[in-house]
Amino acid sequence: MSEGSVEIKDLVKTYTDDRGRPTFTAVKNISLHIEDGEFMVLVGPSGCGKSTTLRMVAGLEKITSGTISIGERVVNELEPKDRGIAMVFQNYALYPHMTIFNNMAFGLQLAKKKKDFISDTVGRTSKALGLDHMLERKPHALSGGQRQRVALGRAIVRSPKVFLFDEPLSNLDAKMRVQMRSEISKLHAQLGNTMIYVTHDQVEAMTMGDRICVMRDGLIMQVADPLNLYRQPDNLFVAGFIGSPPMNLLKGKVQRRDGSLFFTEATEKNPLNIPLKGKLEPLASKYIDKDIIFGIRPEHLSDEVKDPAHVPVTSTVEIAEPMGSESLVYLKAGTANLIARIHGEHLFHLGEQVTVQFNLDKVSLFDAATENVIR
Repeated sequence: MSEGSVEIKDLVKTYTDDRGRPTFTAVKNISLHIEDGEFMVLVGPSGCGKSTTLRMVAGLEKITSGTISIGERVVNELEPKDRGIAMVFQNYALYPHMTIFNNMAFGLQLAKKKKDFISDTVGRTSKALGLDHMLERKPHALSGGQRQRVALGRAIVRSPKVFLFDEPLSNLDAKMRVQMRSEISKLHAQLGNTMIYVTHDQVEAMTMGDRICVMRDGLIMQVADPLNLYRQPDNLFVAGFIGSPPMNLLKGKVQRRDGSLFFTEATEKNPLNIPLKGKLEPLASKYIDKDIIFGIRPEHLSDEVKDPAHVPVTSTVEIAEPMGSESLVYLKAGTANLIARIHGEHLFHLGEQVTVQFNLDKVSLFDAATENVIR
């Protein structure tokens, strides 16, 4: 195992009351391998266990059972300072009475490094982060983005094996978040260290991670690179969580009519019927007269016929959000509510009839009972 790799095995975190009785299990027997030098993102809604997992890796939260290894060492019983990690928090955690130089140098001073070494290391790091002209300022004189850079610098100077980021950008405005995302990604490319990054923002996850671990209710739902998560979600939760706007998910049944298979929406009045042909036919043939969920992303609904895999569906515009080169159009087709991402400079009007083309090559089918994708 390489020195910056992280191995999480059968990890459990259960909180207890004053008498030691279990009250809540935040992390439920998860296992995850993170390669040396990998940028791994833990993503999921609030309360899914991602920050608790990160804090156990950091040594800030006691492990109930399971093991965490960094490199060759099991670190369960090691103090945070002995684990070879550095953590960047959501709230920066800077010392308000110290200058930027002293904030960045503090860890090196505690480690009793020589003055020349500290001065050189902080100087190089501050220059790389664009902070070299403000080292004598104190945190209150900095913007949110500058404070977050100081927090990054303080982590970098320690030369850790593993960087841990706990929602580091959530206190920044939208423009600054985009800028800091690219700065952290560049930093990873330059340093090559292992980075574990926690966020609830799936756009952050998709744009930054080498791989993404999607969590829900203390469990890992899927681990994959961003494109595979987007193209091949393992289950309904990942399909709905990854992608903005989210995937259109329609409940219904597979039915056979006149020798062909159709997805029929689960409603008695004016149901949507979509032929299940091409790659969908062998998948759907196992589910005739059974409940399934039909999933298609907004960008796979278009207003142009491109090839035989496209199936036309008549719909009515309910809301349109023009965004210049594309529009998000909220549609009603039968009783189904759909979102389509239509490319081109169109103006859609409330009540307008639009024929959208469903790209069947991009459709995912899910078992309604297990919520797993049908493969």
